[in-house]
Amino acid sequence: MTTGYRMIARAHGGPEVIEREDFDVPAPAPGEVLIETEAVGLNFIDTYYRKGLYADALPICLGSESVGRIVALGEGVAGFSIGERVGTTQAGGAYATHRLIAAAKVMRIPESIAPEIAAAVMLKGLTACYLAEDTFPAANGHVALVHSAAGGVGSLLVPWLLDRGVTVIAHSGSAEKAAQVPGDHSLHCDFNELPEAIREITQGEMCHVVYDGVGAASWSASLASLRKRGFMVTYGNASGPVPSVAPLDLMKAGSIYLTRPTLADYVATPEQLAISAEKLFDRIAKGVLKPRIGQTFKLEQAAEAHRALESRATIGSTVLIP
Repeated sequence: MTTGYRMIARAHGGPEVIEREDFDVPAPAPGEVLIETEAVGLNFIDTYYRKGLYADALPICLGSESVGRIVALGEGVAGFSIGERVGTTQAGGAYATHRLIAAAKVMRIPESIAPEIAAAVMLKGLTACYLAEDTFPAANGHVALVHSAAGGVGSLLVPWLLDRGVTVIAHSGSAEKAAQVPGDHSLHCDFNELPEAIREITQGEMCHVVYDGVGAASWSASLASLRKRGFMVTYGNASGPVPSVAPLDLMKAGSIYLTRPTLADYVATPEQLAISAEKLFDRIAKGVLKPRIGQTFKLEQAAEAHRALESRATIGSTVLIP
């Protein structure tokens, strides 16, 4: 029997709760594929599960995004073959040398794309896809504010929006990060200075949409950066969850639309997943998206990787290698 290992949390808390656990690799059940991991993508959502912000039963095998080769097929699985490279963004179990995944949740990875690149881009790239094309169908003439523009999602969302003709105002946490962001408007000012900077750029018109993955720290600045009847997309909680919102707050901000989307609702079927994955890999092939792996850690260094991510010390995507 093959032996593997995974990185788990037996209790909620800081990065120090992450530990290694060895296990015997099981055979796939009907409808499942067994994947031997080549690369794992690190995402902020991993820290939410570790801290208990998102509920899951303990112990937790962390991670949602991984790429590898199929090494076994469960009964009834059709359309996939052993040795094929696939990826998944299904929550739970990515920080492991082997994963059992329902075949319906797996996407094919073109052989032209390295596993590290695919692992770095799948979850964040599919997120950028639904944010730019579905949650708010951004188009030529729209003005969008993107927070954490040099981060994992932001570094893909900004060029995706630019490719659609959107005027993007990018905001990053430092001058170094801002220098990595394409476009004409890459800012790194304090949050309390941001609305006025946007007012100057837009000549008082403000933004049609704000994409905010920061959360609590940026919430007030985001609302103040929108025009009347603007669209507030809060899709992450990097600085903690946003405060409670009363409908009257949205009225006072200018009849603002508010949504809190999640990827699972946009790739709920195999067909939706395949369409979004095709859009993502097509943009990579055309050079619209140029995924950047800013740092790589060994899988056993997952705790160190979490510390770097939460301290905003990372640029671009982070990958864990078994």
